[in-house]
Amino acid sequence: MQRRDFLGVAGAAGALALAGCEVPPPIEGGFTGIDVARGHAMRDGALKSQAPATVKRTRVVIAGGGVAGLAAARALRLAGIEDFTLLELEDSAGGNARGGMVNGIACPLGAHYLPVPGDDAREVQDLLEELGLRQRVAGRWEYDERTLCHSPQERLFFRGEWQDGLLPMHGVAVDTLAQYRKFAQRIDALQHAAHFAIPTLKVAVTPELLALDAIAFSRWLDSEGFSDVQLRWYLDYCCRDDYGAGIEQVSAWAGIHYFASRHGFHAPGDPSGSANDANPEPNLENSGVLTWPEGNGWLTKQLAAPLGERLRTGQVVTRIAELRGGVEVDAWDAASKSLVRWQAERCIVALPVFIAARVVENAPEVLKHAAAHVRYAPWLVANVHLRGPLADRVGAAPSWDNVIYGTRGLGYVDARHQTLDPTPRGTVLSWYRPLGPSSYDTADGRKLLLERPWTGWRDDLLAELSVPHPELPSLATRIEITRYGHAMSIPRPGLLAEIGSQRTAPDDAHRGSVIAGRLSFAHADWSGYSIFEEAFTRGHVAGASLA
Repeated sequence: MQRRDFLGVAGAAGALALAGCEVPPPIEGGFTGIDVARGHAMRDGALKSQAPATVKRTRVVIAGGGVAGLAAARALRLAGIEDFTLLELEDSAGGNARGGMVNGIACPLGAHYLPVPGDDAREVQDLLEELGLRQRVAGRWEYDERTLCHSPQERLFFRGEWQDGLLPMHGVAVDTLAQYRKFAQRIDALQHAAHFAIPTLKVAVTPELLALDAIAFSRWLDSEGFSDVQLRWYLDYCCRDDYGAGIEQVSAWAGIHYFASRHGFHAPGDPSGSANDANPEPNLENSGVLTWPEGNGWLTKQLAAPLGERLRTGQVVTRIAELRGGVEVDAWDAASKSLVRWQAERCIVALPVFIAARVVENAPEVLKHAAAHVRYAPWLVANVHLRGPLADRVGAAPSWDNVIYGTRGLGYVDARHQTLDPTPRGTVLSWYRPLGPSSYDTADGRKLLLERPWTGWRDDLLAELSVPHPELPSLATRIEITRYGHAMSIPRPGLLAEIGSQRTAPDDAHRGSVIAGRLSFAHADWSGYSIFEEAFTRGHVAGASLA
């Protein structure tokens, strides 16, 4: 949207005033969800000089309460190990998969869905069975329909109207459709030639995969003759959605893995099409999506609930040291403003590798190597409360996921889409904005994220979403923004070769564990990219390895 168009939207409020109509009150809002100062105090070393005020003992310390740390805690409980403590920096566990509330409506603060897991993700399947979301009926696996994303699932605002699915279709050229079909055929061939799977630790890193890992996805597309503008926009959107960076920055392995590890890519007209292309009625086995009003925050809340006092929030881990008879973990308690020293037999380090490398004394080479190669994409999630429903537009019906072609953001999801109440009313829209390197963003995204006032992001959101919804600024009452400076690791060219084979567990039973002495490392960073299945499986394996 051009500046003049946004000024036209803003001017509508002035026109209402001149006409004697009621002008909506200003939009309230601000930053929420992440305590930036707390994290930076650890980074700057301001807390390390303190002497411990208290010494406590436990059998296992888990450092980090994101998905991996919560999965490790569950694995310990399943193994009968109840004597453990989980230390989490923020005031609630869940990491990038937490939920929140805006004006009484639940909404995600980060990840907002979980694809129906395939058989390689057995650990995730087991979790869903435990939570009652997956069960075998008459010999077939069925998922709780209340949590499967309701139809319509996705739509794209393209060339002035909404269309079903996210692959651009309205008025595209014959050559574009031909490239869609060619890309589908190429992905199908690669699926059969090499084993792409989620989680990645279940797959051998073969020479074929390393060859794809060595080059950028854009370079591979060039070599294969995929030059169509609409196809490349869609592929770039997919990479920014899953990896936080565009097709020029992620590896060809990552770009292909997005499709080949799950639902493939289905050209228009293919009856087995998925929710990620032009087919609005996906095949559940290939592309079903589980979601909740608060996104994956529902899952992390279930994982945290049984922990009780073993989950300690507001804890800034400043030091992890392996000693002759155990480990010491120092954590600054935000509530008491004092340093607590934990002594334990083992420590599961469920922290991003760049943080782990800072706090682990005499960091092992495997950790230093990983930290030297992983780069992160900043990310922003803005939840905007609307006092009333948006007006219907020409084209596809309002959907759960709504994307606007050619914009910096990734569109929005509607927090009320899963409700069974059909009454039109106010809602919360969750707008996602990656700030990793791409054709849209070449500046220092992390610096911009930290220095720009919330009103700047407010204006970006209103300008972008006003393209299909010119009435949105007059309906918005509050915008709450969550910032992630290191939201997700970017699978850049060469990263799979550098860390993808870092599996140092002593036996096949715990394949995928990264173990150094009394320290077990568990985080999605060890997979090279950040999704629920990777984090959960690595956390589960790390916890199970201590049984």
